[in-house]
Amino acid sequence: MSDIELHSYEITDDFFGRPYIDADEWRDEPVPHRYVHGGFEGTTTRFALRFPPEGTWQGRMYQPLEGANAGNEDFFASPLGQDLGGLATTFRLGGYHVESNMGHVGDVMDPKAGPDPTIYGWRAAAETGRFSKHVAQQILGARPAYSYVWGGSGGARRSPLCLAYAPDVWDAAMPFMGDASDGAHGDFHLLRTVAQHFTAMFNVQRLLGPKIYDVVDAMLPGGSGDPFAGLDTHARGELATLYRLGYPNGDEFMIAQPMGQMWLWTSYAERLQREHPAYWEAFWTKPGHVGHDEPQYVEPDLIDVHTTVVRTITPAELLHEERFAGSDYRRLRGMAAVIGGMGMMDKPLAVELADVPDGYRMGAGVTIESGAGAGRQLYAMSAVDNVFFCDGEGEASNRRFRGVEPGDRVHLSNRAFLAYCYMYRHHLADDAAYDSLRQAGRPIYPQYEIPESSPFMGTVHTGLFEGKMLWLHHTHDASLWPSQGIGMRNNVRRERGDAADDYFCLRWTENAEHVPPRQAASPPGRDNKTWLIDYHPVLEQSLADLQRWVEDGVRPAETTFEYDDGQINLPPSAAERGGIQPVVNVTANGGSRADIAVGDTVTLTVRAEVPPGAGTIIGVRWDFDGAGAYPHRHGRDEVDGSATAVELSVTHTFSVAGTWFPTALVESHRDGDVDATARRIPNLASARVMVEGTR
Repeated sequence: MSDIELHSYEITDDFFGRPYIDADEWRDEPVPHRYVHGGFEGTTTRFALRFPPEGTWQGRMYQPLEGANAGNEDFFASPLGQDLGGLATTFRLGGYHVESNMGHVGDVMDPKAGPDPTIYGWRAAAETGRFSKHVAQQILGARPAYSYVWGGSGGARRSPLCLAYAPDVWDAAMPFMGDASDGAHGDFHLLRTVAQHFTAMFNVQRLLGPKIYDVVDAMLPGGSGDPFAGLDTHARGELATLYRLGYPNGDEFMIAQPMGQMWLWTSYAERLQREHPAYWEAFWTKPGHVGHDEPQYVEPDLIDVHTTVVRTITPAELLHEERFAGSDYRRLRGMAAVIGGMGMMDKPLAVELADVPDGYRMGAGVTIESGAGAGRQLYAMSAVDNVFFCDGEGEASNRRFRGVEPGDRVHLSNRAFLAYCYMYRHHLADDAAYDSLRQAGRPIYPQYEIPESSPFMGTVHTGLFEGKMLWLHHTHDASLWPSQGIGMRNNVRRERGDAADDYFCLRWTENAEHVPPRQAASPPGRDNKTWLIDYHPVLEQSLADLQRWVEDGVRPAETTFEYDDGQINLPPSAAERGGIQPVVNVTANGGSRADIAVGDTVTLTVRAEVPPGAGTIIGVRWDFDGAGAYPHRHGRDEVDGSATAVELSVTHTFSVAGTWFPTALVESHRDGDVDATARRIPNLASARVMVEGTR
């Protein structure tokens, strides 16, 4: 039984019924806290409130929002949520922790709300935040003096809406990895987007196949810099368009292993076809579409067969069975680890099918035609051989392959996904990034209505809000490309004019992807930790900086940048760049590339500097073999936390021929604390070393 008094709480938003509590207990994991769980009567809104041990609270509330479509009130206590901030971060910042499922359970709408995007966009979160203050008064002795909402990806889509439309709840927001879908204040229509840029990425991945690794190599340090070498004219055109649409230079490997982008397709593929049938038919039957005019670019990849189920497979089985241990299953295992880690490790999320012909498997539709799952429509997020890891829309997403048995009939078809790969041509957004697909302002290809997005994504952003917003964006994000990072800035400037800086600050994080490195598959022979950083320390420091802006009036350091031809370019020096990350450069024998023989010694040099006011360098480590372990650490005689810039060299002898990318990982800290366990701000850089087989 809970001792929390509920009757005096006054509902602000009359959509929600009375609050109830169904769990109130002390928990020791992931860190000690009091856990309060419940919801609001008459709705599917659920909440989880977590309060720190006595004597540690400093008067703040932090409310992180889950990414993607949300639907889970316990995400930030999961292993994946801990990677993105989690409970320990909230407590270190002097706060208590609030989560909501954003008004829906999984991917199923609240029957009362229906497709109302305001419930899922901010209203469920807002009433949860209000109620949490009522509970905090009883547990902590006071309501919070300051309240913050933040989140990444889908959470970055919704946290600006929270700040704009519930100013009584939050003082500030920190979206990270958000999108540029902005509009007018009070416009509550659903978004209209099919994430057209993703379709161009999928098409490049499909067309290039293994040649994508030549593109990757060209754009790595010491590479040729020419990603188009060796490609035919069609592939060249598709890759060029991808860059113009904003895909980040230097992140080409992620084209080979799409993750969140593919989830988006699986979550709305059925609705796109159901509500907008014209395009899917025209692609194969009408002039102006590749499927009709140039079938040679799609028909070799086509799969459209009826087959049967061999077995269903859980993430735990994908991760632990010897059959799936090979390199071919690397990406599929990575996806299983991420999604399984969200409480679904023992759920049947994949299926093995019999008699699948050659063709392009990713994105293919899997329709269950018999048995308990008959009529369920899923789509492949990843596929290797005859194993398909799937997701879908609504209840299909919640159930996946539950109830499916060996021998059940299945229709497997990628006809829709092949059309989707060219959808960017036929659904042009009102964005300068798409100008290359227009001539004199007119689209080159036949156009179709841009579909509405899921109501779980809320409504268009608005730059008209009270409070403060610190927007973080990543330079190597293959899911929300760097070009997406400037949309909110432009909207705030449009709304606030010369006063925009009083409300908004934009900060870039270099060498960060959409997910932390361990949650994505690594390139062959090189761990992700040698080219991507763990951005959690940046999130925590930025939350602390946002706190200081709100509570002490000190505006966070923003990052200087230029936007040109779809690409974000950061200045080469820390003084020019600003922000909080150290700027790092690595050379091998004085250049970006060194050619040596087995047994030769190479001199590796790292130069790093910290932006003004961002602290000092507290650690420099080296990885030589691509394993990501960084075994060589410069001692305190060289890095003692007092310097804002360092130049350090090491020598290394390579005993095995091949191409190596020795990497320096540099960490800074605001207070120069070399023993700090949190807010160690990372950045890294590499050089190429070509090692021949003989001296």
